[in-house]
Amino acid sequence: MIVLTVKKQNLAKIINEVVRSIKNGGIIACPTDTVYGLICDAANKKAVKKLYKIKKRPKNKLFPVFVEDIKMAKKFVKVSSEQEKFLKKVWPGAVTAILKSKNKKGTIGIRIPNHKWLLGVAEQLNRPLAETSANLSGEPATTKIKEVLKYFKGRQYQPDLILDGGNLKPAKPSQVIDLTGSRPVILRK
Repeated sequence: MIVLTVKKQNLAKIINEVVRSIKNGGIIACPTDTVYGLICDAANKKAVKKLYKIKKRPKNKLFPVFVEDIKMAKKFVKVSSEQEKFLKKVWPGAVTAILKSKNKKGTIGIRIPNHKWLLGVAEQLNRPLAETSANLSGEPATTKIKEVLKYFKGRQYQPDLILDGGNLKPAKPSQVIDLTGSRPVILRK
């Protein structure tokens, strides 16, 4: 587990390191626009499997994904014109939308984070990032770097890279809104 300190001066270098690590199947713990999160290549089955182990998350509970923009979202989910109008109002931002999958049965939680470097990573990779809060399942999400380090220190399964962006402003995980029905339903405030 490598810890890198994020500063404005080294942002480009950090993005390149994160992209390289993700391309190699790495799991990254990093600041987001809400809480500290864990991210990996959503298309890399080994990386996603490792993310489940790190998080200690039940396999039946899917991970949401970060995308660069609505155009990228439309590659994976069905978005009506009405849904797109709504999404343009809340994205980028702390809203995870549950939408019907385009290629598989079921739904996908998807969002565009309001976080410059995360969008830079998604843009460079040109693929969605599986994402979740940087904590063990059942534990509270955190905005404090010391808590992130404490969650994973000494564990068998750890993130490959932890980005220390300092303590984030107090925040909660994203709001989750199901857009698959005739009207939106808030699943998490």
